[in-house]
Amino acid sequence: MKAWIVTVDMGLGHQRATYPLSSLAEGGILTVETELAGTVQEARLWSRVRRTYELISRCKSVPLIGPPLFALMDNLLSIPPYYPIRDLSAPDFQVRLLGSLIDRGLCSRMLEVIRSKPLPLITSYLAPAIAADRAGLGPVYCIICDAEVARAWVSSDPGRSRIHYLAPCLRTVARLRSYGVPEERISLTGFPLPRELLGDQSLDVLKADLRGRLFRLDPCGGFRQRHGRNVDHFLGRGKSTARDEQPLTITFAVGGAGAQAQIGRKIAFSLRDRLQQGTVRLNLVAGVREEVRSFFAQLKGELLPGNPNLRIVFGRSKPEYFRCFSEVLHHTDVLWTKPSELSFYSGLGIPIILAPPIGSQELYNRSWLLEIGAGVPQQDPEYTGQWLFDLLASGRLAEISWNGFLNAPKSGTYNIMNILDPDLVKKDASRDFFASDLKIA
Repeated sequence: MKAWIVTVDMGLGHQRATYPLSSLAEGGILTVETELAGTVQEARLWSRVRRTYELISRCKSVPLIGPPLFALMDNLLSIPPYYPIRDLSAPDFQVRLLGSLIDRGLCSRMLEVIRSKPLPLITSYLAPAIAADRAGLGPVYCIICDAEVARAWVSSDPGRSRIHYLAPCLRTVARLRSYGVPEERISLTGFPLPRELLGDQSLDVLKADLRGRLFRLDPCGGFRQRHGRNVDHFLGRGKSTARDEQPLTITFAVGGAGAQAQIGRKIAFSLRDRLQQGTVRLNLVAGVREEVRSFFAQLKGELLPGNPNLRIVFGRSKPEYFRCFSEVLHHTDVLWTKPSELSFYSGLGIPIILAPPIGSQELYNRSWLLEIGAGVPQQDPEYTGQWLFDLLASGRLAEISWNGFLNAPKSGTYNIMNILDPDLVKKDASRDFFASDLKIA
């Protein structure tokens, strides 16, 4: 079974969502504003959309003019409060703006390509889904990349639209219903996570990684004393190994637009002595942005030149970066990031330290993480060496790790594959225990 898999090159989240489905992609995963930008006019439209996204991500940190400019732009793209529950199906400014861009040629080349072969379309961005639906193509599956979603992700006439939404959590399902999407066109799948971090449908790799992580996150044994029987039930009994006893590993991931790199600098200086002693490892994730990699490289040269406990994670391309990031997460005990789509990686049993959010979606992602107990807001990064290790000693980080594993969906990749074609994944009795709560079409 193959499908057209289409994403966009804005930040990392939309491509991170399609990366785990690459084996299904007809002709590889297609980026709509590069491989599928057929005309100069369409390329210009996409360039404007991308520049707007990056401006929103970066302008907040600009002194004086940054915060008010960010507030203005974020207001145009904001998501209304969920309560009071009400009918939000009427099209708004965002819906009309997207329709106007599609009428002017946005996604026109993509429509030509997918017409050439009648396959399902899976996309992680609103514009390709809306454009294909308006053109009568399909079936169309749209992966939602945040806990909450703006009205623009749903067509102007949601009752007649045929887009099938793949939701990462229950709050997303409720929001889509408020926009008028019929229940039968919403599936609670969970966010698609890399298969190399899951293993098979029994989640054998995830469970092995989590067993070692819980050992390192519970140095005083308090979490194990309270929850040991539950851990053995879900993960199986296992003896600690040399890998389990590796140094505590913290991974700090900046946003795709390079925001918040300065936080990584403060973390590194606060942990300098522990890094020198080899009791802690710190991964500074630069993504694919050369300027962020250079910033971190300069930091390492200034702070700990040649020290293997301070590492920079960088990829020359998005696929290369995603592979490197997956390998790093096998050994990561704490993930420090803004509440982007990486919030859903809490399902791997990785506790999330929450950097300040950027934009409405990330505010809702943070709220979701705090509701399920899978994240904790950062305190002053300059004192990371104090407050983070208080959390460690108390067993709180182990608790957060376990909450994420129990409460966040993990099998999004397999659930999406099953929706596309039930024969794609061999069904067995060892499916993720969360799957019993899923509503799969």
